[in-house]
Amino acid sequence: MIRYRMLIDGQRTEAVGGGWFPVYDPSTEEIIAEAPKAGPADVDRAAKAARAAFDSGAWPQTTAQERGRLLFRLAEKIRNESAHLAELETRNTGKPIVEAEFDIADTATCFEYYGGLATKVLGHVNPVPDNALSLSLREPVGVAGQIIPWNYPLLMAAWKLAPALAAGCTCVLKPAEQTPLTALEMAGYFEEVGFPAGVVNIITGFGEEAGAPMVTHPAIDKIAFTGSAAVGKNILRNAAESIKRVTLELGGKSPNIFFADADFEAAVDGALFGVFINQGEVCSAGSRILVERPIYSKFIEALAEKSKAIRLGAPLDRETKMGPLVSKEQYERVREYQEIGKQEARLISGGGRPSSFAKGYYVEPTVFADVDNSTRIAREEVFGPVAAVIPFEGESEAIRIANDTPYGLAAAVWSRDIFRALRVVKSVRAGIVWVNHMQPTYVEAPWGGYKQSGFGRELGPWGIEEYLETKQVHINLNEQPIGWY
Repeated sequence: MIRYRMLIDGQRTEAVGGGWFPVYDPSTEEIIAEAPKAGPADVDRAAKAARAAFDSGAWPQTTAQERGRLLFRLAEKIRNESAHLAELETRNTGKPIVEAEFDIADTATCFEYYGGLATKVLGHVNPVPDNALSLSLREPVGVAGQIIPWNYPLLMAAWKLAPALAAGCTCVLKPAEQTPLTALEMAGYFEEVGFPAGVVNIITGFGEEAGAPMVTHPAIDKIAFTGSAAVGKNILRNAAESIKRVTLELGGKSPNIFFADADFEAAVDGALFGVFINQGEVCSAGSRILVERPIYSKFIEALAEKSKAIRLGAPLDRETKMGPLVSKEQYERVREYQEIGKQEARLISGGGRPSSFAKGYYVEPTVFADVDNSTRIAREEVFGPVAAVIPFEGESEAIRIANDTPYGLAAAVWSRDIFRALRVVKSVRAGIVWVNHMQPTYVEAPWGGYKQSGFGRELGPWGIEEYLETKQVHINLNEQPIGWY
């Protein structure tokens, strides 16, 4: 078992209070590491280090080209360590090793993308009706406090850190207490590739003791959060006291809509992939499967048959398609929703814990049919492998059901009729809509939601915009006195 240390002001450090907390392997329920239990004093140290690094020292003098080169070197380091990072991510999260390998590759790609974008931040010359030069400059927002979830630990760190560093910000990153290991492993890479001390600080701990003090700390200018809607609402309320800039990505209850003319085999695969990838621990999971009546019976039969064939197993086994849930808490939450679903709808597959596992937070991929959109399993985010299949009659009803949710992160529509597909795309209130696919995510494209799925966008040029301020500069070209008085 390893005791990891945080990164504050370029130094690996323990918590001021000396506390530690255990980190588990969810496939065995065994402790595999310990991480420092940060509190307000540690947040204060990290925030002040980031503030000093932003206000003075080497970082404010770095050019966009230099920031880009640092991010390229960091990406190369991650690629070189990808096998180790993927195994560590798998052991900490329970996700299958093949999925973790994709995640680590995407992490490196994200840092590479923003390494290239660092030199593409452009100002503007404003045409004004005076003998003057008017400029709009783009400048970093300052110190960014970043709080990330446990489902894609290193990738979510990259989504936050990469655009902030490209913009010239400094950062205080708090990974989820369930999955801090790959972020703490990456902490050692920053000095190695040349980042000045204090530019990136990584602290570990729990929400009330470490996350909440970040939101209210006066040295932090912006909060970026990915997680639950309930926590996001608290962050927004607390950040209002100091008028911090805030971006929120708060999950969803995404509709995956299947019309009768869709390619049937592709549609069934898309429904399974949309809700069961990463054990269903995905903010954009297509957990509401809307199926048009003419294919409904055939569709749910195929879903039941194929979901029962999904291979659960040890996460490091390359044949495994679904591992355990991330923690005991999440396991109990999903098991509760499985039981709720049995009271609200018709169970057609799964619905419990697989009997073949003596240990580990495993649950069966679960499909409920004949679900009413007003039920809890159709309205509340389960964040696990639980699908709610809802029948519909025609396009207008599909759109109505799809939009009847407090969330609006993602959606998908499956149809060979391009006109209908595009009508649905325009009508569904969601930040991401896929056509004849679900879950492909590209660093080049914006990510974020409508309604209670949050606001602000990550990835692409939209991601770096969230870490930039705009400054107007007026240069008078008339040497004569104003003459007003």
